[in-house]
Amino acid sequence: MEPHLYNVDITWSKDRQGEMSSPELSTTVEIATPPQFPKGVEGIWSPEHLFTSAVASCLMTTFLSIAENSKLEFTGFTCKSHGKLEQIEGKFLMTEVILEPTVTIANESEREKAERVLQKSKQHCLISNSIKSKVTMKTTIVTL
Repeated sequence: MEPHLYNVDITWSKDRQGEMSSPELSTTVEIATPPQFPKGVEGIWSPEHLFTSAVASCLMTTFLSIAENSKLEFTGFTCKSHGKLEQIEGKFLMTEVILEPTVTIANESEREKAERVLQKSKQHCLISNSIKSKVTMKTTIVTL
């Protein structure tokens, strides 16, 4: 497989805020220093949010692919995620991302398969495999 490139442009706007865009996408995202830091801004996506969302969204897209290939019949997928920022030896690090996916199935007979697909998705998530942070997953399977 040939390498894929993903282009992102960042433009500073004011204070501790900017805008993120890509020539490949039609929308932009406002970004800022998180409010826990000096002059941070509330209510705007931060690099820490984006890092955490990259792991969670990769889990979802990997799950969707593996579920399709496994012929898993599910009716819903959600994932809460929590990124943990710590200062270690004077450096700020995202030390852990906790993923809490919930898969909704219509038939109880699909429960074990859903759990296997989630575990396989975590193992094959390219973002999780590309970072140093610990990735923890707490799964929930719900039957309608």
